[in-house]
Amino acid sequence: MLKKTVLNAAHRALGARMVDFGGWDMPVNYGSQIEEHHAVRRDCGMFDVSHMCPIDIAGPAARAFLARLVANDVAKLRAPGKALYACMLNPSGGVVDDLIIYFLAEGRFRVVVNAGTADKDIRWMHDRLAEWKLDLAITPRRDLAMIAVQGPNARAKVWQVLPETEAATRELKPFFAVEAGDYFIASTGYTGEDGYEIMLPTERAEALWAALHAAGVAPCGLGARDTLRLEAGMNLYGQDMDENISPLDAGLAWTVSLDGDRDFVGRAALVATGQQRGFLGLVLLDKGVLRSHQTVLTAWGEGEITSGSFSPTLQQSIALARLPRGVAVGDEVHVLIRDKRLKAKVVKPVFARHGKALV
Repeated sequence: MLKKTVLNAAHRALGARMVDFGGWDMPVNYGSQIEEHHAVRRDCGMFDVSHMCPIDIAGPAARAFLARLVANDVAKLRAPGKALYACMLNPSGGVVDDLIIYFLAEGRFRVVVNAGTADKDIRWMHDRLAEWKLDLAITPRRDLAMIAVQGPNARAKVWQVLPETEAATRELKPFFAVEAGDYFIASTGYTGEDGYEIMLPTERAEALWAALHAAGVAPCGLGARDTLRLEAGMNLYGQDMDENISPLDAGLAWTVSLDGDRDFVGRAALVATGQQRGFLGLVLLDKGVLRSHQTVLTAWGEGEITSGSFSPTLQQSIALARLPRGVAVGDEVHVLIRDKRLKAKVVKPVFARHGKALV
């Protein structure tokens, strides 16, 4: 049986088309996916992300635990509320999951992991804790719901609905979070737009969702979330990286900190192997649609599309692709689509952000 978020009935009441997403019954759209996409780029939209799992890590050894658990360096987390995007790796350097770590106070962190990998991630963390024998507690917070409010007018809409949070969030810098009463509000997101991700007690989630909707915030489903994150050049776990893909080959070298002698799971493999493939964007020049697993033909050999779709902002088909080293921005390549060789241009893997096309 599929798992359901606390907002499941609210989605159905709005006529959402529901699908199985990683074992969860989730809305893919509420009508027009294109309109939902444009609402986020031009105004404000909201997503139910309660299927994702917040995990509190607390105890004297919390920082030491995370320093060994992830490839990014939690030493960067000094200011209360600061967030860090990181990958949790296996010994061969593959990505167990990508996640966000929030620093709340010394000895107290919150980690948000992906829905489809949550159970695996929690087991992985407990196994590492048993192996390293550190003093801390790992607590999944399924008592919390999560609503992402995204778009150029997102902050104003949140303050309209939750005026008591405005003072705490008005000066919130990007990639920070703050605890405001029962609300944990982070200036993070998966769309390339301004906004907040709000965690709150599950019993309050339906009322907040209804209030945001009444204030004119458009409900948005997984379909728009996927095209928005693709335009923003953001990876999707299970497509752009997984346990067999190094973050160095998934365009995530910026999340790997090899400075100093800090040892973390997967470090030795990354150092030994290095980067084997490039990770770049494609814009299709011919008519067609780019999709994952399509073959890319280049002068340096074959590559593969990891994520692809039609871009509502660019009005072209775009993709993220793992390509041979040597392929560079500006190169022309070909993509095999139904046995046809269609031309595509290699671009930086960020297509649109903050309402504007970047390629």
